[in-house]
Amino acid sequence: MLDKSDAFIALLGGIGTLEENFQIASWAQLNIHHKPIGLLNVDGFFNKLLSFLDQVGEENFIPHSARQIFISASTAEEMVDKLEDFVYKLDPVAAQID
Repeated sequence: MLDKSDAFIALLGGIGTLEENFQIASWAQLNIHHKPIGLLNVDGFFNKLLSFLDQVGEENFIPHSARQIFISASTAEEMVDKLEDFVYKLDPVAAQID
């Protein structure tokens, strides 16, 4: 899946969905990939998760690059536009991980 994809999109889901998203995010932090993770945020479903990611980023528990790969959109059309516009910005600290 990793080699054949340009991005990842999560729909509404539970523990399994979260686990898979964070596994993909951890691979990005380990420089295995730099592909965005889209969260289809229908009716604000992922708002609290996004707030949590913002908070742990502000408190330096995750690097900026780990937060920036999570893209949120409330419609499929908006998601496609955001994913097409996504440009990964390498975090200097994460760049040292090899």
